[in-house]
Formats: sequence, structure tokens, C-alpha cells
Amino acid sequence: MPKAPAAEQLKLLDLQALDAKLRSLDVRRKALEEDPRLSSASDALTATSRSARDADLAVDEAQAALVKAEDSVAQVAARIERDEARLYAGGLSKDLQALQQDIAALSSRRSDLEDAELEILERLDGLRAEQSTAAAALAEAQTASAGLRSELDAKLAEIAEERVHVARDRADCAARIEDTLVEVYEKTLAKRGVGAARLFHGTSEGSGMALSPGDLATIRSAAADDIVFCPDSGCILVRSPEWS
Repeated sequence: MPKAPAAEQLKLLDLQALDAKLRSLDVRRKALEEDPRLSSASDALTATSRSARDADLAVDEAQAALVKAEDSVAQVAARIERDEARLYAGGLSKDLQALQQDIAALSSRRSDLEDAELEILERLDGLRAEQSTAAAALAEAQTASAGLRSELDAKLAEIAEERVHVARDRADCAARIEDTLVEVYEKTLAKRGVGAARLFHGTSEGSGMALSPGDLATIRSAAADDIVFCPDSGCILVRSPEWS
């Protein structure tokens, strides 16, 4: 059975308290890094980005269609203007009749094209409204995501700073304890998750359970400098006559 002075063993409780604090800080850090709001914010950002991109594409396509329709109207109008100029210039009756028929057909074609152009303009107005709504939703999602990230980063920075201080205190505390005892404690901590705890009125604070009469009798019969372990949690049990 390993040994260490009772006074040295008592120091393990301070070391354990600091390790518990470090563990708590790590748990808080992990909880912040895995904050469920991050996933929701990311999903919202992805969805609004896609909607904004689709809205931009729809507006671009409609604008391209409008340009094409305007070009078609302009081409037909130019042909009508040329034919009318030829018609007014006079000529053979047969040619004039053909020009009149061509102008009538072109005018009908222009009317259809202008109707189509108007439909595109109306559709474009609606698409631009949708584009504006999508852009606003994206901006809102970006602001919310950035705000959440800033909030979490600030809390993570606080935890990181606090952890530096606790780790320094922990190193100082460990330096004041015998190396061989610290080595036993470290191995126990790594294996059990708890390095040391009090034996308080027959209850192990490492497991939170009362020891059996047999285990308790065995531990109480051990020398004060014996290092004893909790039969349930496996941690070092720190004893004191005041806690009997």
C-alpha cells in the first residue's frame, strides 16, 4: 500500500478542487462550442443564401429576357419604319399593296411583342420584390449569425482566460505536494475521473455512497500515512479524525 503523510494527503483536496474547476470549465467550453443555436443559425444562413442566390438568378434571367424582348420590338419597329418610308415614297400599285400587307403583319407582330414585353416587366417587378425580401432575410440571418458567434466567442475567451489562472493555481498547488503522492493522484484521476475525495462520516464523497461496515473497518484500521482508495469510485480517500 503506498504511503504519504496525512498532511500531504489533505492537500490533495485542494488539488482535486482545482481539477474539478478545470473540468467544469472544459464542459462549459464544449457546451458553447456545440451550442444548438449554431446549427440553427447555420441552417438559416444556408437557406437564406440559397433563396437570395435563386432570387438574383431569377431577376437576371428576367432582365435578359426583357432586353431580348426590347430588341425584338425595336427590330420590328425599324422594319415598319423602313416599309412606311417606302410606302410614302410611292411606286407600283402592286408593290404598295405588298408593303401595306407587310406593315400590317409587322404591326400585329409588334403588338404581340409589346404585350410579351409588358408581361416580362410585370414579372420582373414581382421578382425584384422577391429579391429584396430575400436579401433582407439574408442580411438578418447574417446579423443573427454574427451576433451569436460574437456572443459565444466572448464567453469562450472568458473561459480560456479563467482556465489559464486556474491551471496556474493548479500547478502551484501540485508543486507543494510530494511528487510521489501527486503521481499516484494523477494516475487515479486519469483512470477514475476523480483523483481524491473526503471520507466523511463513513461516506465516500467520491462516490456519494456510504461504505459498507467491512470496508469502513478496513480503512479505519489503516495507518494515517497509508493511501487508501474508495472501493466504489476508486479515488484516493482523504481521512481526518474530525470527519470520522
